[in-house]
Amino acid sequence: MGLGESWEVESCEYSEELNAFFIVVKETEKLWALERCPECGKDPVTCYDHVEPLRWRHLNVFNKESEIVCELPRGECGKCGHIYRVKPPWEGKSKHFTEEFEAFALTLMREMPVKKVGKIVGVSDMRLWRMLLAHVDAAHAKLEMDEVACIGADEMNRRKGHNYLTVFCDLVKKRVLFAAEGKDAGVWEEFMECLILHNGDPRAITQASIDMSVAYVKGIEENCRNAEIVFDKFHVISHACEGVDAVRRAESHLDESKREKLKKTMWLWRKNPENLGEKEQERLKRIDHVDLWTSKAYQMRVALQEIYKIEYRSVARRRFGSWCRWVRRAAKKAPGKVLESMVKVAEMIESHLEGVLAHWTAGITNAFLEGLNSLFSATKRKARGYRTTRYLTAMLYFVAGKLSIPSIIPGH
Repeated sequence: MGLGESWEVESCEYSEELNAFFIVVKETEKLWALERCPECGKDPVTCYDHVEPLRWRHLNVFNKESEIVCELPRGECGKCGHIYRVKPPWEGKSKHFTEEFEAFALTLMREMPVKKVGKIVGVSDMRLWRMLLAHVDAAHAKLEMDEVACIGADEMNRRKGHNYLTVFCDLVKKRVLFAAEGKDAGVWEEFMECLILHNGDPRAITQASIDMSVAYVKGIEENCRNAEIVFDKFHVISHACEGVDAVRRAESHLDESKREKLKKTMWLWRKNPENLGEKEQERLKRIDHVDLWTSKAYQMRVALQEIYKIEYRSVARRRFGSWCRWVRRAAKKAPGKVLESMVKVAEMIESHLEGVLAHWTAGITNAFLEGLNSLFSATKRKARGYRTTRYLTAMLYFVAGKLSIPSIIPGH
């Protein structure tokens, strides 16, 4: 229990009616030899009186709930006369739980919804949320951002409809730094305020990896002008994947024979060739690709990915130019506007070429943020039922912020 020499267990009682253990603790004389006034930091401090018995939920004993019970002493400073309640060493941040219980509950909350944890430990989910918020707020306030130089930003859908969070990450230390409601340029100003508050410097940011959002570009240009904008390669490839899917849908409406060929093939075109399973590879081989524009669009997408394997920026620039010209030539031969979606990808690359090529200079991507998508989804499930973003952002910091929060039982 980590009582030290200042506290001792007076008794341990079991209540059959409540089916719980009650550990009665009291202070020893050594407490006053070590106690210092929280107001002036001086001693001597003497016992003034005792408060009514208080209870703190502790770890279970033999699978039964247990609580620490103590009539906490109040100390009186002999120098300034300040009277205060002595803080016991087992008390957690929420004042109703011990540190050991909080560490155990926080460990569970990393892995499952808070409401489920409440059922397991026998505590209401609102009390657990108050505990979590207290730990997250205290740990995030101590977060140092003085070495932040490479950042990534991406939007996260908070709930159905146009409700978004913008999540900012440190791409070097792979941690979530800040989250703000919205996805306009204003969220960058909020992030810069947070950065400065945590000893960071907007002028120290040298690279910012984003999607091709006009609002994000504006936010960077207005708030961290030394940053080189890097258009994330995963977003570029994602647009190409969506383009292939649009070609498949458009071609399916051309005639009945093509509709039959493309029936139930959506996932074949979304995967890279090396990621296809044996059955999917067999299915792809059986398709007659000669007159399928979807196959042509798929080849374009794969070729676009191959450009990112090139070592030199100058070579990549030429390859992007060749790729865009190839798409336009093919679009002229295609019936109607079948390849229109791929032409739009080419136009997007041409209009944002310098930011796309910045990938070769900075060498950063939003891979960490993209990898957090499943984590974000799980986080939303953990925070479900709450209309404000406070709970969602707190859970994001908790699971992906690398904060100094106890997640194991101290001493184990």
